[in-house]
Amino acid sequence: MIPFNVPPYCGREDEYVLQAIHSHKISGDGTFTKKCHAWLEERTGAARALLTTSGSHALDMAALLCRLEPGDEVIMPSYTFSSTANAFVLAGAVPVFVDIRPDTMNIDEHLIEAAITPRTKVICVMHYAGVGCEMDTVMDIARRHGLKVVEDAAQGVMASYKGRALGSIGDYGCFSFHESKNYSMGEGGALLLRADDPRAEIIREKGTDRARFLRGQVDKYTWEDLGSSYLPSELNAAYLYGQLEMAEQINAARLHCWALYKELLTPLAEAGRIELPFIPEGCVHNAHMFYIKAKDLDERTALIAWLKEHGVSSVFHYVPLHSAAAGRRFGRFHGEDRYTTRESGRLLRLPMYYGLTDGDVETAARTVAAFYGEGSAVR
Repeated sequence: MIPFNVPPYCGREDEYVLQAIHSHKISGDGTFTKKCHAWLEERTGAARALLTTSGSHALDMAALLCRLEPGDEVIMPSYTFSSTANAFVLAGAVPVFVDIRPDTMNIDEHLIEAAITPRTKVICVMHYAGVGCEMDTVMDIARRHGLKVVEDAAQGVMASYKGRALGSIGDYGCFSFHESKNYSMGEGGALLLRADDPRAEIIREKGTDRARFLRGQVDKYTWEDLGSSYLPSELNAAYLYGQLEMAEQINAARLHCWALYKELLTPLAEAGRIELPFIPEGCVHNAHMFYIKAKDLDERTALIAWLKEHGVSSVFHYVPLHSAAAGRRFGRFHGEDRYTTRESGRLLRLPMYYGLTDGDVETAARTVAAFYGEGSAVR
């Protein structure tokens, strides 16, 4: 069986974790955390980067930094992970879902402005598959209406939009380093700030100014604001740093596999049997995933079963949030659902991970083609 995902491992993670253990500083914000912060700030251009215990917690922190009040509204796509909405619901806000673009599966930037009401405070975009949303339009809308912008860039490390790193364009950007992501610390994430905000490290340190105390800026630390324990273990940071050092190599290997999938499956797409991912001009993606679109939900279900029977793991992705029980309870959909439900029911993700071989990609592509009776269309 070709697995759908294998968590990345480069070789020095063990060594770095042992270094962290022997440093007697394992609770977080030690040497490896600082190295990760420096790498993230240098690579993204963010004013500040802070490791968190998960991508979900990075979103939670962003929601708190937006100073939302109960009943405030946050515009976002319905085609995203539950954490995108949860963060704002926990802060008392109402998610307002709008439709997606069928070409990128990202929020349709042209539908955002019509969803704005006097209660709107934030636009939250999600960069699906590491392909950037149309951020120039999003930022222009936010500027004209005085709104904050949060980027759910969980899938976007090493990807960019018009030369700017995903996660660094809005007010706050959120990365994930879950085991399913391109770079992993098991469970973890990071919050990026376009402009430094002292509240961020206070929220991250249980609502205290402990970070200022450790820098010698105050003689004691106290409870200053809302917050929680969003600090990851130094062991997790050490594991992550072993991969950030190898980020270019990991990125190149994934892009190679992505390009090979596209080459092999293009004849099937040209025959009208499937659709392939679209990368808009100005977007540099990171090969977070390779997906195809079947004709409809029934065909996708049959294809997943076929692939499994022939030794290839594949998965569908998000069930639209507005169709879920919590989505109906906590949020609402603005406008027409032309594409969100239809396109989400067609999408299927093929194996993609660091260490995937050309042979694995060829096997997966041939198996897809065989399902459609087009085996000869793949070399």
